[in-house]
Amino acid sequence: MKNYLISALFLFATSLPVFAGDIDMDRMNSFARKVVAGKKLSIGYPVNQNVELQEFYRWYADSGLANVAMNNVGNPRKLSLFTLNTHQFENEVIDFFAPKYGFAKDDAWGIVTYSGTDGNNHGIYFGVKYLQSISKIKPLLYVSEQAHYSIKKLGDLQNLEMRFIPTNTMGQIDVAAFEKVLDPKRPALVVVAMGTTFKGAIDDQQAIDKVLKRKKPVAVYRHLDAALFGGYLPFSEHAELVNRTKTHFDSIAVSGHKFFGLDEPMGIFITSNDVLSRQNPFKVPYLNDAVPTITCSRSALGALKFWWKITKTGQDGYSRQAAAILKNAEYLKKRMDEIKYPAWKNDYSNTVFFRRPSEWVMNKWGLAPDEDSRLGGKLAHNIVMQQVVLDTLDLFVDDLKKDLADMKTVKTPNK
Repeated sequence: MKNYLISALFLFATSLPVFAGDIDMDRMNSFARKVVAGKKLSIGYPVNQNVELQEFYRWYADSGLANVAMNNVGNPRKLSLFTLNTHQFENEVIDFFAPKYGFAKDDAWGIVTYSGTDGNNHGIYFGVKYLQSISKIKPLLYVSEQAHYSIKKLGDLQNLEMRFIPTNTMGQIDVAAFEKVLDPKRPALVVVAMGTTFKGAIDDQQAIDKVLKRKKPVAVYRHLDAALFGGYLPFSEHAELVNRTKTHFDSIAVSGHKFFGLDEPMGIFITSNDVLSRQNPFKVPYLNDAVPTITCSRSALGALKFWWKITKTGQDGYSRQAAAILKNAEYLKKRMDEIKYPAWKNDYSNTVFFRRPSEWVMNKWGLAPDEDSRLGGKLAHNIVMQQVVLDTLDLFVDDLKKDLADMKTVKTPNK
């Protein structure tokens, strides 16, 4: 038995990759070529592939920072005793975005997050603590059925009772259904979808507010999940949709790797000082302050890259990009209408969803699937990001035309 175990352990050990030694550059270069080539046909997911961070990484390596372990632990608004951080750049990122979402300069607190989900986690957590500071009754979490799946997971993670609200055919929350299930005896934590995952639908904030005013829950906290739309809307003519002075909300989460062109998941979470003041203190002497964040250690490199990206691109650059993706989404919808391909697009959206094509089209273009019996069953969508230019859309429509022709041939075989 002993010899058998020794032999088994030896076989297991020798089957593992050998990590100490030279890097197989042929393998690495082959992988890189495949991924770089693949980005040209990436139209099914909300990722801006026009990253352009070569200059940043050259500076990062040449400066010596590539050999330093930085950490944005603690409250970025407070002087940290751990000085190897990028808090100053993180604060400038938040200060750049806060007024775009209607937060007063002296009444905004936020962080650069690991992702949109991290931002939503903070929004829900901060919302719970805020509501519990007003009422000792545990809140109910309300969210539409077509909002991002992270909300359901995070509600479960935080052990919250949830109400999933049905949506209309285009994906907006059914306000009448929301009013029907809203419990005025419990605090309401309402997550508003600013661009649903598949259909790109925006929940009607004004209609939701009217329901809340009529039914008057014990207390209310509104969090905006604006992962993609919160990126381009502030730089468009529709900026009021994510401006809390126009439509009130208490916090917002936006992704950095979707519209803004970062090369890895990250984002921002912003709320008011009043909300911040109602969080658990959790005083940490060696960090010189209370630490309100869920994630303790946070990426210093992510905040630095975010700052670099918005500094290089600027207001005008992002405004041009926002106008381009919205215009190109309209172009795609028009082209699909011309070939009579069943397709739909919500207002203010860069997402066009349509009847699901054949597998070869799905695979070639990396399309995301979904289903809705109200629209005929199986669906797919094209999210028109910065790399999806008119020539790309024309090639995509050509493939849809070929797919239509092939399906007609199959349905009406030669006699």
